[in-house]
Amino acid sequence: MRRSDAAGLRHFALWAVLLLGSLVGVLFTWRTWACLPFLAVYGVMYSMSDHHAHELSHGTPFKNRLLNEALYQLSAFMTLHESHYWRWSHTFHHTNTLIVGQDPEVAVKRPPQIWRVATDFFFLPSGLAEIRKLCKIAFSGSVSGDALVFVPSLDQPKVVRGARVYLALFTAVGALCVAFKSGLPALLIVTPRFWGGPFAQLFNITQHAGLPENVRDHRLNCRTVLLNPVSRFLYANMNFHVEHHMFPMVPFHALPALHAEIRDQCVAASPSVSAAWRELLPAIRRQVTDPVYSLTRSLPVP
Repeated sequence: MRRSDAAGLRHFALWAVLLLGSLVGVLFTWRTWACLPFLAVYGVMYSMSDHHAHELSHGTPFKNRLLNEALYQLSAFMTLHESHYWRWSHTFHHTNTLIVGQDPEVAVKRPPQIWRVATDFFFLPSGLAEIRKLCKIAFSGSVSGDALVFVPSLDQPKVVRGARVYLALFTAVGALCVAFKSGLPALLIVTPRFWGGPFAQLFNITQHAGLPENVRDHRLNCRTVLLNPVSRFLYANMNFHVEHHMFPMVPFHALPALHAEIRDQCVAASPSVSAAWRELLPAIRRQVTDPVYSLTRSLPVP
């Protein structure tokens, strides 16, 4: 559980170099075919904000709280999740993982809508829902629905202020597009979370899809997937998802070591992301007509 500024800075410095380097490449090659590889890298790096904001919401990547919070606010905006709302939403997700009616972050709800799973690779249903929620909160001046359950009353005004800041930033991006008579500002800010999202979603769906609901054992309702070093970097080690849910205050950089310590007490990890999808995709298809179906998982015998 020991936090390390050095480990956090190594990860985020590499991410920043790749993000800003690809951004410079886009700007210098704009309106030529040569910009496409730079755009591809930029979109993937930008959409990594989803994994970064998730880990930063736990407060674990850095020992320095100010650094952790500053990067959390940036990453939360990049992934279009109002920071205060999402911090509490995600806390509830950890407390009530796949508990029906109590987990606010179920990625594949039952019965699954295949079109939604497919289009969410470009963050369309989820991202547009986030923007609608931001607008509703910003204009109404209050939170409603499930948020009244998991967002403490003292933090609800922060959610409103955050939603209004996000809308102001969206407006500023739109104004830049008008001022420069170009869609480039929008292409580089806000929208990369959509068009750069497939790589992030390829990992995200593996976390819980097809697994049993209404069980409290995270070894049964979470899935750990073994990945290569590049994919682990892009995913911020969240492929060790059983370990993360069992011990959410363990920093991302320590999850591989934690996995080595407890893997003999857990369900065997999926050997690759393709193996995870070969397991979960038939389960999702079956749940379309049989919503109570779940994959059967056996725990090791002590």
